[in-house]
Amino acid sequence: MSQRTLRERIPTQLKAVVGHSSRTFGRLTASSRMLPGLLVCGGQRCGTTSLYRALAQHPAILKPVLHKGVHYFDTNYRRGPAWYRGHFPTQGAAARIADRTGLAPVAFESSPYYLYHPLAAERFARDLPGVKVIVLVRDPVERAWSHHAHEVARGFEPIADFAEAVEAESARLDGVEERLRADPSLYSFDHQHHAYTARGQYTDFLEPLAEHVGRDRVLVLDSGEFFTRPDDAFERVLRFLGLPWIGDFQFARHNARGRPSPMSPELRELLTEHYGPYDERLAEWLGGVPSWRR
Repeated sequence: MSQRTLRERIPTQLKAVVGHSSRTFGRLTASSRMLPGLLVCGGQRCGTTSLYRALAQHPAILKPVLHKGVHYFDTNYRRGPAWYRGHFPTQGAAARIADRTGLAPVAFESSPYYLYHPLAAERFARDLPGVKVIVLVRDPVERAWSHHAHEVARGFEPIADFAEAVEAESARLDGVEERLRADPSLYSFDHQHHAYTARGQYTDFLEPLAEHVGRDRVLVLDSGEFFTRPDDAFERVLRFLGLPWIGDFQFARHNARGRPSPMSPELRELLTEHYGPYDERLAEWLGGVPSWRR
């Protein structure tokens, strides 16, 4: 084994050991830990990492101990509530923050697959009564393209050509959602990673989400506005959470990917037309025409 390989493996192995130990300790101390009052549920490739990092700068908004996304309500639900609770700060830490700020702290996490997994919303509506949910949306054509680039870069997509991946999508997803609903223990790699065009049909997912948690507990943000006018968008987020603006926030764009496969003008036009009816319905959630349709 080369010295470079050894140097690369040791930090990875160390992180795995530390992560396992932290999760074990968290599970053992679950009863003294918070549960989240906020979930950033998606959409995928819509700026959720950027929003997560902005939220984490607020002194009364507490991020998970280890990872931004716990993925409990989609792919880890079998692990149970103590495992989930073990990912969050302690109630003692929250009490100290409350004493210092005069505010009731809110714990949160960001798992973008929650918006799309057919069982996630009913699970967190039941297990986290009163939870609030934020969803970011962006131009669905660009979202699909970015999603494909992301999966290719991660080694999760063997079809490197975007048009070919879009063409393969219907066969990959055929009947998968029904099977996921029927068997809660089932996992579908295709459903999580290869649903490029389906993910941008935002209202198909927002409407059932609102049925489970309540429309007043769902905030939908246009990521185009979040990146061009972050102060205004973040002010909306804080009003939604009932928290004041405290401190100086740094807003930046994270997890941008290059475009390994070009999109033909014909495919762009086809997808833009496909999303037309969905974008019209989305305007009701945004309070106006989506930024990419103006």
